[in-house]
Formats: sequence, structure tokens, C-alpha cells
Amino acid sequence: MELRLGLIGGTGLDQFGPPESSHIIDTAYGRPSASLAEYRVGNTEVFFLPRHGKRHQLPPHAVNYRANIEAFRLLEVAGIIAVNAVGGITEAHAPGTLCLPDQLIDYTWGRAHTFSMGAGDALSHVEFTAPFDGRLRTGLLSAANGASVDLIDGGCIGVCQGPRLETAAEIKRLRQDGCDLVGMTSMPEAVLAREAGLDYASLCVSANWAAGVGQEAVTMAGIEATLDAAMTRVHELLERYFEDLSNAG
Repeated sequence: MELRLGLIGGTGLDQFGPPESSHIIDTAYGRPSASLAEYRVGNTEVFFLPRHGKRHQLPPHAVNYRANIEAFRLLEVAGIIAVNAVGGITEAHAPGTLCLPDQLIDYTWGRAHTFSMGAGDALSHVEFTAPFDGRLRTGLLSAANGASVDLIDGGCIGVCQGPRLETAAEIKRLRQDGCDLVGMTSMPEAVLAREAGLDYASLCVSANWAAGVGQEAVTMAGIEATLDAAMTRVHELLERYFEDLSNAG
């Protein structure tokens, strides 16, 4: 079987170009955020899913993360690259920078954060010391070097509930806790992928300074402008990574 990978798009990446085909998948947990678009890049099949839906209609706390990850599992992908728009907390993560975090702290609540929800479900105490470690992360770092795309290696993302942005005091707390970035969608996505046995790497795009860090107010117009500019480099990185996979095969 050819290599299959999943790609989850976040804010700023709701589509990945015209697909060869699309897949509407029903899972035991309901339908995922949208149909999954299929692409063939060399000898790799890539299945793209917009996390927030095709019209960006699903807020972070209302995404059916279990259905999304289960759909990828049913498609028998080897792993998932997730693109996450985040806010920068520490100095290295200015708006427009790209980062592959290696740690996270989960501040979310009320989300279906495991497949082990009922008495009839298999109980899985997954090892989660290094939530993003795996071949995907290593490959993305190598591809960034080959494509001359600046990519920060490492950092901790604090995952908040949303959909509102955080207060300055909340960001101060996150910084004291050791967070470099703040986002809303890495959890429970990352741990569900681990439960499903799927490699998972998060490619974070800093869309703005977090509350109280920068000198200017956080606005959606500013976030969108930053993401529009950064997504060119995201595409360059992903295309180089898929090219590297094809050459290796």
C-alpha cells in the first residue's frame, strides 16, 4: 500500500487546492468536520480535512475531534500533520513565525477528549510524555531546512477553550506555566491521534501576539492578514516534505 497521510487545516488553511476526489465518511462518533479531500503527491496519498468545516463554521470547542481522528484511522493513514493558528507568548514566536512545538499544556474543558468514554469502550492509558514526537515531526524539520523555510524547533503550546481570545492575565499565567504559544485546537486532537495509533505533528503558525504581549490590540483583520502571508511558507514546507517522501520511496 502506498503511504497515506492526513492533513488537518486550521484557521487560514480551509482548503488545499482542487482535489482528485473527496470522501464523505460516517464514523461511530458522527461525521467529521467536512468531507476529506484526496490528493496524490508523488507516491503519497494525502487526505485533507478543514478542522472548522468548509465554511469555517465550527468553533474550536464544537469540533467533533473524535469523528475527525476516527475518519483518518478508517482511511488507514500513517499519521497526521495538523496546522494550527496560534498566538505568540514568548519573544521568539512573533507574528508570522512557524513552529513545531514539542510540548503542550491542556487548559480545555468539557470536550470529548478520549475514545474511552463508556463502560463498553476499551480503556487506553496512552503514553503521552512527548505529545508530538515521531517521524512526521522529524521529516518536517528536515524539509524546512531543505526548503530554507524558517521553522522553530520546540516550544510548549497552551491549549485554551475559546472561542474567545484570552485575557492579559490568562496569558501571564500561561507564560508563568512555561507556555510559548497559545491555541485552541491541539487538544484533544493530539491525544486522540495517539489513542488511534497515529503519528501526529503540529505545525503552528503564530498569527498574533497573545493578549498583553504586543503593543497593538488583537484584531481578526490583523490575524487574517498575518495568516495570509504565512500560508505561502506553510505550502512551501508541506510541498517540500511530500517531495522528500516521494524521493525516499
